[in-house]
Amino acid sequence: MTPTQLSDRLWEFAARVAKVVDSLPDTRMGRHVAGQLCRSGTSSAPNYDEAIAAESRADFIHKVSVAWKEMNETRGWLRFVARLNMLSQKRMSPLIDESEQLCRIVSSSVATAQGKRRARPAIAPSISNPQSPIFNSPSHPS
Repeated sequence: MTPTQLSDRLWEFAARVAKVVDSLPDTRMGRHVAGQLCRSGTSSAPNYDEAIAAESRADFIHKVSVAWKEMNETRGWLRFVARLNMLSQKRMSPLIDESEQLCRIVSSSVATAQGKRRARPAIAPSISNPQSPIFNSPSHPS
């Protein structure tokens, strides 16, 4: 998936969340959840778009991490709406599923970016590798 495709998918998700927000009951809890969903459910897309235009790898990681945290929060609120039966399971299930998929995709982007940022040893230390520092350390019985 290209960055543009993921951005489009995140914006489509935000639009779907907005429709859910407008459908929540006008009760004290409905208004509370609506406010939370309005903030978290519409913030992953713009945060991801900012990440695409990041000035550095660290900036990219930070902004994608924010997008992931917001998506994760949104997933929780959507599950809460379903748990309280504020809206039908039929309506909520596809949106919850999409939030879970997007959480995995965005968190994978964070992990990939972080992995490229860290220096990796040419030979990872392990017991099966006699060249490993583990075997050459004074505390290791040979």
